[in-house]
Amino acid sequence: MIKMEVERRRKLGEESLHRRTEISLHYKPLYPEVYLLQESFLAAEFLAAVRYSKSPQANIEGLLHHLHSIPGNGHIPDKRIYRLPVFIPEFCAKLVEELENFERSDLPKGRPNTMNNYGILLNELGFVDELTAPLCEKYIQPLTSLLYPDWGGGCLDSHRAFVVKYALQEDLDLSCHYDNAEVTLNISLGKEFIDGNLYFSDMKEVPVNERTYVEVEHVTGQGILHRGQHVHGALPITSGERWNLILWMRASHVRNKCCPMCDREPVLVKTLGDGDGFTSVGEEREQMVDVCTLT
Repeated sequence: MIKMEVERRRKLGEESLHRRTEISLHYKPLYPEVYLLQESFLAAEFLAAVRYSKSPQANIEGLLHHLHSIPGNGHIPDKRIYRLPVFIPEFCAKLVEELENFERSDLPKGRPNTMNNYGILLNELGFVDELTAPLCEKYIQPLTSLLYPDWGGGCLDSHRAFVVKYALQEDLDLSCHYDNAEVTLNISLGKEFIDGNLYFSDMKEVPVNERTYVEVEHVTGQGILHRGQHVHGALPITSGERWNLILWMRASHVRNKCCPMCDREPVLVKTLGDGDGFTSVGEEREQMVDVCTLT
């Protein structure tokens, strides 16, 4: 079973590249404008937080005035989970319509991961280069530099972007897990639904019997920012459909030392496509990752 899983993972990059090529040749977007990030898509509160983070006087205390910090409970009152408006509702609605239009096509579709059976890999549909990459680099990283410097928040150099869908007769919930990311942003896109809250416990190294839990409600257009290794899940929806945009943001400077999934020094193999955010020593030098300062 392990050998089969290893072989499956080795083929992911090649299979994804094949799907992306076929989609680019045959898919006609419903709303071409949603593939190119524009500041008009972004919430005013989000832009204000980004502007503050880029200012010379920026610090964590000042940034927290622009965010909603999710209160913890138990022995860890501050779980370092933050809510903030990201997209305006009109953009969310158009993006979901675009994704539904693609789902209705007979083109091949790669699913986000082994836990989500419904959703879309955004790199295969052509969203990464001009939508999610500039969103991460220009807007999100100034925030994460202040919020998560100890998790590579200032040197995030790759990301994995996908959309997940929850609906009756499809995926209803998501069991407890942690992400293959240093920092995650989970943005609610709608549509209309009841229940399905996120829940967070503690970081993965905390023993199960010592963990405390907090629920976080989805609000269309708003994002939940958290550390990737923070154990979390999603409760079942009871009606409607819920779509979420997930950004797994990665810092090779951090994960090259210790794989976040197995807690060991990574043993790397080359792959086509985006891989899992690791780089070789040579690639690090070329990308000048050594300029990142972690505190």
